[in-house]
This record gives sequence, C-alpha cells and structure tokens, in this order.
Amino acid sequence: MRALLVTHGTRGDVQPFLALAVALRQAGHDAVLAAPESFADSAAAHDVEFAPLDEGPNRLLRDPAMLKAIESGYRGVRGKITAISTIRRIKPLMADVLRDVGAVARSCGADLLVHTPSVPAQHAAELLGVPAVLATLQPGWVPTSEFPCPMVPLPRVPRFLNRATYLTVSATLRAYSGIVNAWRVNDLGLPRGRGPGHAVVLQAFSSLLTPVDPNWPQSVRTTGFWYLPRAKTWTPDAALKAFLEAEPAPVYIGFGSMAGRDAERTGDVVAEAVRAAGVRAIVATGWGGLAARSSDDLLVIDQAPHDWLFGNVAAVVHHGGGGTTAAALAAGVPQVVCPFVADQPHWAQRMHAVGVAPQPLPHKKLAVTALAEAITQAANDPAIRQRAAEFGEQVRAENGVGVAVRELERIRNGRS
Repeated sequence: MRALLVTHGTRGDVQPFLALAVALRQAGHDAVLAAPESFADSAAAHDVEFAPLDEGPNRLLRDPAMLKAIESGYRGVRGKITAISTIRRIKPLMADVLRDVGAVARSCGADLLVHTPSVPAQHAAELLGVPAVLATLQPGWVPTSEFPCPMVPLPRVPRFLNRATYLTVSATLRAYSGIVNAWRVNDLGLPRGRGPGHAVVLQAFSSLLTPVDPNWPQSVRTTGFWYLPRAKTWTPDAALKAFLEAEPAPVYIGFGSMAGRDAERTGDVVAEAVRAAGVRAIVATGWGGLAARSSDDLLVIDQAPHDWLFGNVAAVVHHGGGGTTAAALAAGVPQVVCPFVADQPHWAQRMHAVGVAPQPLPHKKLAVTALAEAITQAANDPAIRQRAAEFGEQVRAENGVGVAVRELERIRNGRS
C-alpha cells in the first residue's frame, strides 16, 4: 500500500501524521507526508518521504492582528469580527496550499489518501480514484448530541442543542467553498461539487481522556494518540544536559506556536512565577511567545523533542495543544495548562477533570501569583502525580498509530 498523508499547520498538526508515516513504513507500506515545507528536516530525521506544501496560513502566525485574535480566543463581538477577517486573509494563502496538494497527488500517486479537516484533500483522492480517510486530532469534527462541540468557545447549552453547536465548525469550513470549487474545476479538472465521502474517520486521540459517543457509526474510530518515535539523531547540548542533571528536577514551560503580542511581559511573568514557586525551570521560546533570559534557576531554550524532555521534568506548563497535551500525558508528569484558542480550552478542562492538572489558567489571565500557585500544586500534589503516572501508562499502551495502520490496511484490502 502507498498512502499519501496530507496535513498543514504547526508542529502539533504535522507530528501525528509523521508518526503515522513512520508506523506505515514499519508495517511494510510506503507513505508520503505532504506538509508545510518547513517540516522537511523533521521528515528526513525519520527517513519519511516528504512532499513540501506552501507555508500558506502559517505566514500569519507573526501578524499583529492574528496575535491579538489568539490572545482573545476569538471571544466577544470583536473576536468574531476578527475571525471573519482572518478567514478572508487565509483564503488566498490556502489556495496556494491546495495548488500544491493537487501537484503532489498527481506526481506521487497513492492507493489511499489520509488528510486533516483543515485541508480538503478528499478532492485529490477523487482525482486519483482512491479512498479518502479523514484524520482528526481533536474532538469536534464528528457531531453528537452527547456533548457540545469542543472546538468553539460557546456558553453551556441544553443537551438537545448540543448537536447544533457543531454547525459553527461546518460553517467555517463552508467559508472556503469558493476556493475549493475553483481548485476542483481549474486545477483538478473535476466538476463542481462537494467531493466524495470518507471511508472512515480516524480520531487520533484517546477516549480515556475525552468523551466519545458510543452511538457513532463503525466508520468513526477513536484510535488513541499517534506518538512519534524519538529521532535517533537528536542529542541535547551541554547546557541542557547539565541543567537536567542538577537537582531538583526542573519544570518545563512553553507555549509552542502560540505567540501573544507581548512576549517580554509573558517572559517576565514566567520568570517571576518560577522564583515565587521556588522551582527550577526550562523555558522554551518556541515560535516567539516567550522572551526570557537564562539564570541560575532558569534555562532558556528554543525547543527540544517533547518525548525526550518531558520524561525528565517535574511538571509541564503548556498551552493545551493536542500534541503537547499528548506528549505530557505519555510522559506521566503533572501539567499546568494555559489555553489560548480552538481545542486548547477543551484539553485544559479535560486534564483538570481527569486529575492530572490544577484548574486551567487561561493565557489572557496569566499572572505571577496564579501561575506560581498552579506550578506548586502540580509539582507537589501527590494525587496529581499519581494520576499523571497512571494515565501515562494507559495512553502509552493504546498504540494509536498501530490501530490506525490496521484500519487503513482494512480499507485497502476491502477495496482490492
């Protein structure tokens, strides 16, 4: 089997698909990862065949208006206006991504295509005449009346309205129908239309951590998280190695691709909270959301593989992205979650609900005292440490990518 895996976004969006590519190869199949060109080195580190896509909407992650929207979580009337403006700006950038997806599909060929909801690559699967599989990295894409859509910041609604909350996500996707139809007709040479359905929906997260609907059809499979094996070529530099070898074990603080408008202020809050909590800390600047300076008790790094680093720290303070949440869970360490937007508030609430983290601390409310108290609780509460260790064992045992590979093999064999 030769599978084409299409995704776009930041590391949390790409790394699970890279994990699937590695698992497919280990099972004796061919896999091509189509992702933003900035991830070429990551694919090479795992010997995965890579097809670069235009950076597209990623270019907006440094834009001041986008940073403001991320900080606000798109809440309130102004947030909704910003969201509409953002969609308008993303459209031409997404058209560039779709152009590349079509070119990759034609050039590499595939027996099966797996894609993220943010890239409607099922149309490329139609062009190739192969099954399309939707892979979701968070709940919210498959409607249910059991719980409201976790992807949107809506007030609590009566249960009978739960399914209606998913219309917000589908309406956002429909906002791109114009560029998608233009791509179908002008690039792929297909007639106007919605494209084919999906052979299956793979939900790449754990049902142990987030609600799932037992009444979903068999075509919806919740596999467990897709974990990427550690790259053999990565080793820590001398400063990081020495800092980790010293006692006591530090906490990790990083907000990934989430970059607020005032990185200096965020860095100052983090540094003061670390001192107030009396801990040592490794601070990852990531995409620029944190600006801090190293000291005796604080080491500033750009980034390091989460699967390697998180197993060596006392707690993980992060933004609640699905990938970082999954890595912290697998490491079996307590968490402090400071969510910004999208699915992050959902993961923050779930980590607290299952007992591996204190109450969520939204980034817009980040303050020295609150952060110091959350770090102290996460690092020192025996109940949180025990629950984190228990869930670490459970999510590691799920082998989500293995389940996904077997499902893709079933689809391929059924087609044959």
